[in-house]
Amino acid sequence: MSIADNIKTLKAETRRNNVVLVAVSKTKTNAEIQEAYDAGQRVFGENHVQELVEKHEQLPKDIKWHLIGHLQSNKVKYIAPFITMIQSVDSLKLLQEINKHAVKNDRTIDCLLQIYIADEETKFGLGFDEAIELLRSEELTELKNVRIRGLMGIATNTENQKQIKEEFYELRTFFEGIKQTYFRLDDSFNIISMGMSSDYEIAMEQGSTMIRVGSTIFGQRIIKHWRNN
Repeated sequence: MSIADNIKTLKAETRRNNVVLVAVSKTKTNAEIQEAYDAGQRVFGENHVQELVEKHEQLPKDIKWHLIGHLQSNKVKYIAPFITMIQSVDSLKLLQEINKHAVKNDRTIDCLLQIYIADEETKFGLGFDEAIELLRSEELTELKNVRIRGLMGIATNTENQKQIKEEFYELRTFFEGIKQTYFRLDDSFNIISMGMSSDYEIAMEQGSTMIRVGSTIFGQRIIKHWRNN
């Protein structure tokens, strides 16, 4: 199937479940992204700042770009003028840096707190206790130009569907508790970003409101290598 066909199929699935589709376009060419765009896709996710900045400059300006990879504080300034959402916030320090550059650009930047749910040491993210500590901190109340919209999590890379289901269930349950405790009157706290090409169907069953899908749309082919953030 073509990229356009894959987009059409996925959009039908996500519409039925009231889920936002983020097309993960890391390492993909502008032509491939344009094909997805022409098929109606507008939300794209990138892992690396350099690649994201170049694509933003070269592709249609109504694309909503999400940064979904680990973000170093010293790279925030490059994406602050245009980024739609930063899904990978894993510290108060990073939120403070995002807020600083949002102020400079006269913007409010939407963010998700990345929660560590996988049984893998290589994954980034806040532990449950760390996330609660962040949300309770006085420093957070001073950040007027960031808006926490929800949580993001990456499940363990495993064939064990029961484990994946349990990890997503834990994240959704944690989201509901956080919502009730800290954002009960905030309708904008409404995003659970979980699920990728290998597990998005399980994620949607477990209450995901946003999935991040790459290879199911674009295929596995690697176009070029990019330097780390």
